[in-house]
This record gives sequence, structure tokens and C-alpha cells, in this order.
Amino acid sequence: MLDWLNTHIAYWHWLVLGLLLVTAEIFVSGFVLFWFGLAALLMGVLLLVVDMPIALQLLLWAAASIAALLLWLKFIKPKWRDRTTAGMAAEALYGQVGMVIESNAGKSRGKLKFPAPILGEEEWLFICSDDIAVGERVKVGKISGNTLIVTAA
Repeated sequence: MLDWLNTHIAYWHWLVLGLLLVTAEIFVSGFVLFWFGLAALLMGVLLLVVDMPIALQLLLWAAASIAALLLWLKFIKPKWRDRTTAGMAAEALYGQVGMVIESNAGKSRGKLKFPAPILGEEEWLFICSDDIAVGERVKVGKISGNTLIVTAA
């Protein structure tokens, strides 16, 4: 059986497997199959340059897959923090900094905008004891209904 695999597995088998795994990632959550597919693509390219037995191919594929997955989990994924807080509790607003897009000067309320949506919205009404000009940054301190109580940042 091993002899048959050594003579019949070509570089393009690895390329097809890699493409299938990368494509399958679309239908599976978790971003795991992508790394196994990437390692299979790497094996396909490596087999174009170097001929090796199937046992070594499988060993290198497994090692490359696990290494890529560990690199993803340890270094890359933590930096891909989700900046939206949709669906989270109102505490997600406390301490957030936004920019005033409509001043509260002469009015009871103004409007601010966050760089990313918070609780599903980018723009919020705010109340501040001081007059805040357009373009200034404010920090959320409390929440009163659908209105934020802010202070100058």
C-alpha cells in the first residue's frame, strides 16, 4: 500500500487538498481548516522542488499544520480583537471615547460618534454639563436611558 502511495501521490494532489480545505473553511467556523489547507498547499509546492516519500510528506504536513495553527492561536488571533461590542451589556459604553459631531452648546444634548459601532450604533446622543465643540473628544461616564453622560476627554 505504501509503495502505491509513493508512486501515485503527486504534487497536485496536495494542491487540490489544500484548496479544498481552504474552501471548506467558508462553511466551518473557527478558522482552523485554513491552516491545514495552507500546509497542504505548502506541501504541493515543496513536492514540485523535492521528491520525498509519502511518510515524510504526511509528517511535514502535520508539523506545518500544527505550527501554523499554534502561531495563529498564540500571536495573530489575540491581535484581531473585535472592535464592535454589539449585543453586549451597557457596561461596554463606560470609558469609551468618541468625537463630537454635533455640539451641545445652547442645547441640552449633542451627538457623538465612536470609531466603531458600540451596542450596534456609531452615533449617540450625549449630555454634558460643559459646552463641547464639534471635533472634541469626550469620554462616557454614565448612561441615562438612550443618552450618554460624558465628560471632556
